[in-house]
Amino acid sequence: MGILSGNPTDEPMHYGEVFSLWTFVLTTKGLVAGYQTSLNHTGDSDLHKLLEEAITGGQQEVKQVETLLKENGIGLPPTPPDRPKASLEDIPAGARIQDPEIAASLSKDIAAGLVTCSQIMGQSIREDIAMMFGQFHIQKATLGGKSLKLNKEKGWLVPPPLHHNKSENS
Repeated sequence: MGILSGNPTDEPMHYGEVFSLWTFVLTTKGLVAGYQTSLNHTGDSDLHKLLEEAITGGQQEVKQVETLLKENGIGLPPTPPDRPKASLEDIPAGARIQDPEIAASLSKDIAAGLVTCSQIMGQSIREDIAMMFGQFHIQKATLGGKSLKLNKEKGWLVPPPLHHNKSENS
């Protein structure tokens, strides 16, 4: 048997895993707080539901990774306070974050989260960590699909210049 064979939860985490998981928790906590703030700004009910799904998913991910960090004796990053609920009408029009801006930011965060999950999976030598982030990756990909569909349906998607095949006469 190899040096790191057997039950992966009995194996030590390497420094890269520790740093990546700790940073993942810190970042996800910040995203959850930001999405809670965004809920106050959105007027679109479909976007509101998608933000709630992102918040719930982020909170579940944080809980799982924090459990793993605690089991390995690693201190946890700070948690920002939950954001209070506010009425959209109470936010001055010029101070509101617009729905297309919120949706674009959410899409960007999902894309970055997919890359992060892939990176953690690739650097992990513990199978349990790689599998956990594989599950997170699947959940984020599903959320990303919903986000893309919403952006298209609402007309919020701003595509880059589209490539058209050159004609044969050119």
